[in-house]
Amino acid sequence: MTKYANSNRKGFTLVEIMIVLAII
Repeated sequence: MTKYANSNRKGFTLVEIMIVLAII
């Protein structure tokens, strides 16, 4: 999961999207 997130740093990860939605 860490490698995927690091390699996909330019794009939004599922976790990041969920966090943003949670904040909103």
